[in-house]
Amino acid sequence: MEDSEVQYATVVFKNLPRTKKKEEVVYDEVKKPNQTSQQTFDTNGLLSDKDSERGYWYQKFACCFGSLCVILVMMIIGVSVYFVFQHRSDEQQLIQLRTNQTFLLEENINLTRDNNKLSSDFTIQVYNLTQQKQNLTEELSQVKKTNQELQTDKETLTRQIETMKKTWNEQKLRIRNEYCHRRNNERSSSCQNGWTPCQSSCYAVNNVRPPNGKTWTEAQEDCKQKSSHLAVVGSEEKKLFLDDTSWNADGITGYWIGLRAEGRRWKWINGSDLTHQAWMQQPATDGQCVTSLQNREWKSVRCTEKNAWICEKKALSV
Repeated sequence: MEDSEVQYATVVFKNLPRTKKKEEVVYDEVKKPNQTSQQTFDTNGLLSDKDSERGYWYQKFACCFGSLCVILVMMIIGVSVYFVFQHRSDEQQLIQLRTNQTFLLEENINLTRDNNKLSSDFTIQVYNLTQQKQNLTEELSQVKKTNQELQTDKETLTRQIETMKKTWNEQKLRIRNEYCHRRNNERSSSCQNGWTPCQSSCYAVNNVRPPNGKTWTEAQEDCKQKSSHLAVVGSEEKKLFLDDTSWNADGITGYWIGLRAEGRRWKWINGSDLTHQAWMQQPATDGQCVTSLQNREWKSVRCTEKNAWICEKKALSV
């Protein structure tokens, strides 16, 4: 074994500035290479530079590749997170859609039930209306039939009224001729001129046209001046005669007779009560007096109105 030269190298290690310690000196043995070793060192040194450069590039490539891997992993994680959240959102939407579907199904069931009820009610309504229409049609037919019968009755009654009017006029004429002292178609001379005899009385018909009429009191005063009084009717025959002489002409609306309301009762001017209630059916109101007019029922009017009047007095004995 050949002796080799031993060389010493000094390596100084420095601590960080924050802690100042004494420098430590380490001594190690360094053998001086021989020539062959030096040549080999040089050759190995050249090869080491190339390997170092290649390793540098390998490191850069590895660093880039590592960065790409990291980026790829981050992207994968991000996509995974996105899809996880998207999946959760889809699940929530699906739950909401299922809830909406359940609600809509319930609404559909309710609407179907309501529709069935409405259809049933509508059918019942149509049936009822159809029945009502049929009933109304039958009633209308019955009313038309009744109307025709009433029309026939009306025509019959009209003919009867005309017959009764004719009979009534004939009866009035007969009464006048029978009870009003006709002798050879002339008036009895038991009454003064201007007075009309009937039975045992004479009547003066004062045909005074408006506005020259008199109140009931004024008419009674006029009759007194003629030694008479307003006409008093005691029989059906006298009433017919009086109505027939109350001519409805020249605007005359009524003739005063001796009947007025006293104490809510109809009384004649001679103090007697009205016995024939059918002659005067209006209520006896104080302040009201009665007028007569041809072809009209007796009428109650205010005693202060202006009307024509009929006076009555006893006929002279003959």
